Amino acid sequence: MRILHAIRSDAFAGVESHVARLARAQLAAGDEVVVVGGDPDRMKTASGQGVRTLPAATVTDVLTTVRRWAARADVVHAHMTAAEIACATALVGVGTPLVVTRHFARDRGSNPVSAAAAAGAARRVDAQIAISHYVAETIDGASVVIHPGVDSTTTSRASCDRDPVVLVAQRLEPEKDTDVALRAFAGSGLGSQGWRLDVAGDGAERPALTALAEQLGIADATRFLGHRRDVPDLMDRAGLLLAPCRIEGLGLTVLEAMAAALPVVAVGAGGHLETVGAVEGAALHPPGDAARAGALLAALAADRERRDAYAAALQVVQRALFTPAHQAQETANVYREVVRWTSS
Repeated sequence: MRILHAIRSDAFAGVESHVARLARAQLAAGDEVVVVGGDPDRMKTASGQGVRTLPAATVTDVLTTVRRWAARADVVHAHMTAAEIACATALVGVGTPLVVTRHFARDRGSNPVSAAAAAGAARRVDAQIAISHYVAETIDGASVVIHPGVDSTTTSRASCDRDPVVLVAQRLEPEKDTDVALRAFAGSGLGSQGWRLDVAGDGAERPALTALAEQLGIADATRFLGHRRDVPDLMDRAGLLLAPCRIEGLGLTVLEAMAAALPVVAVGAGGHLETVGAVEGAALHPPGDAARAGALLAALAADRERRDAYAAALQVVQRALFTPAHQAQETANVYREVVRWTSS
C-alpha cells in the first residue's frame, strides 16, 4: 500500500517519533511510505532508509505537499489538528481516503478559530484512530484504538548494574505534574540514601521546579538536565522511572522504559492504566498523591529482587502488546477498510 503520513512540524518529539516508528514498521511490512513533516534530519534517520521524508514546518507546507503527493497515495494519514486541517483542504476533490490519529485526550483546536476549522476538516475524515482507550473515551467521534509500539530490546540491565537514580523524562509544563515527582522524591527519603533525581526535559516550569527543589531540601540530590536526545541511554543506567502526568494519552517514555526493563512508578490515570497498569501489582499512585508515589519509590529502591521482577514483567507486556509491527498490522486493517469503503 502507498501511505502518505503528514504532520505540521519542524521538531522531533513524541508525535514525530510515533510517526517515524510507524512508518519504519510499515516499510518493513512491504508498504511504500512517505512522511511529510518533522525535523528533516531526525525524521529521516528515525524513519529509516527507504521511507521518503519531506519537510513541512507550516500548514501551507503540509497543504501544498499533500496536494502534490495525494494522487499517488492509497491513503493519507494525518497527525495533529494542523495537519488534519491541511490534509482535508488538500484532498478537496480528491478521492484518496483520509485517516487521522488522535494523540491527546482533548478537543481539536487551541482556539475558537482553529476549533471551527478542525470541525470542518473532521467531516472529510474517513477513519479516526486513538492511541489509547483513554483518548478514545475523551475525544469526539468514533475511534479505533491502536496502541503505539516501541522497539523491543534484546537485553535488560539488572538493578545491581543500574545507578541509584530516579529518572523523570518529560516536558516541564504545568499539565505534566513534575512538581509531584519532586515532592515524591523528597518524601521517599532516597536523597539521603545516596539516590539522585534526574529530570530530563525543559519548559516553562523549570525555574519554579528548581525553586521547589530548594524548598524541599533536595536541590543537592537533583539534576535538571534540560532537553536531552539521549533519554534511552539515561534509561539504560537509571534505577527507576517516575511518570506523574495524569493526562498522558499513552506515554512513549513509559513504553520505552518498559522495553528497557526499567521499573516504572506512574500515576494511576490516563494511558498509564493501559501500559504499566497491564502488569499485576503495578506501582501506580492516585493522581497528585506525592506521598503514595514516594512510598512506592522507597519500597522499590529497598528491594532489588522486587525491582527486577517488576521490570521483567513490564518488559514482557511491552513485547507482547506494544510493538511497531503490531501497530502497523492494526493500522493496515483500518487502511484496508477505508480504501474498500471509499472505492465501493
